[in-house]
Amino acid sequence: MTRPEPTPTDPEPGAPDGVDTLTVRDARIVLGCLVEPGSAALHRLVSAHGPVEALDRLASGLESGPLAEAAALRLQGRPAAELAGRLWERAARLGVRVITPESAEWPAQLADLRHISRDTSSTIDRDTFPPQSIWLRGPHALGEVAGRSVALVGARANTVYGAHAAAELGYGLADRGWTVLSGGAYGIDAVAHRAALAASGLTVAVLACGVDRPYPLSNSALFEQIAEEGLLISEWPPGTAPFKMRFLVRNRVIAALARGTVLVEAGARSGARQTLRRARELGRAAMAVPGPITSEMSVGCHEELRRGPDEPVRLVASVDHILEEVGGIGDLAPVPRGAEQPLDALDPVERQLVDAVPRRGTAHATEIAAAAGVSLRDALARLPSLALRGHLREQSGAYSRPRPARRPTP
Repeated sequence: MTRPEPTPTDPEPGAPDGVDTLTVRDARIVLGCLVEPGSAALHRLVSAHGPVEALDRLASGLESGPLAEAAALRLQGRPAAELAGRLWERAARLGVRVITPESAEWPAQLADLRHISRDTSSTIDRDTFPPQSIWLRGPHALGEVAGRSVALVGARANTVYGAHAAAELGYGLADRGWTVLSGGAYGIDAVAHRAALAASGLTVAVLACGVDRPYPLSNSALFEQIAEEGLLISEWPPGTAPFKMRFLVRNRVIAALARGTVLVEAGARSGARQTLRRARELGRAAMAVPGPITSEMSVGCHEELRRGPDEPVRLVASVDHILEEVGGIGDLAPVPRGAEQPLDALDPVERQLVDAVPRRGTAHATEIAAAAGVSLRDALARLPSLALRGHLREQSGAYSRPRPARRPTP
């Protein structure tokens, strides 16, 4: 199959001098197929030689070690160009497109993933580098929709409370023009996606498998709607199966794309907590929704909220709270206030005097002043005014509480 030619609306300005942009793009997508995403070894190889030469070195046997061995097993002696052709053919058949770091719509914020890799034997914490390519289904440009986005993540086995919170936040964010990011899983993820769609907003599902292999299968209809109105994206090429480890690898992309991540509901061992950890490591806003202290499914959120100032996680309970963390200057959440009470307008001395009036019977100014602990002069100056404003009743120089209003009979 003939590969699509770049068009004026799809430039790829980042290719090395003298190298065809299609050659660079092919090299990127083949590398993303041969090596699991985020590989530190592959990142070093591509940084040193560029994607085209890096692929040539792996395919020709110039490289050795675990990276070369893993790539050789997937290449199976086939020319890299043949594998690229097959990937393009499958993508065209499925209506899938692919972008690379050289593409105009590539999200620049993914480059931050280079800074969170740790020198450790744990592949999850070591292999955190940006993807070589991203496969997409949907009509929108990823860089545009992710630039103003918030990730809502949480438990698969959510409670009614968690579903309510996710729906309120997902709908509210989308209604105010923010893209809702999540992982397409059962529970909180699916609720957040559906809420954003219900608000006629944008939502992006970041998958841990090929964009043509919906997982979980019960969310197939949801994925189709997201592909029509939002975006389905994945680092893995079409046809890739959803292995357990890939969900943890995928989480770093969710955290990197969004301005902030909200942990809506999560148990102590929830994988969603790892997405929040990535957000903290990346310097993004990390937020969590508190839940009932009796709920096992809120233990993870509460543990995150107990972190110290070196690993801050902000408590959020509304869309306004979230936007205060991720929005621009002036996006401050309103301070919640209860309904105003009649005594709110009184100064401290006036409140003391009202409190000192007996609830039954009457009292004179001298008695009220003594009970309130104020001077008789202050009492004589304020008691008539309190009676005029309806806070007290005055009769023959004595004061009493006003009668409570009668409730209407049913």
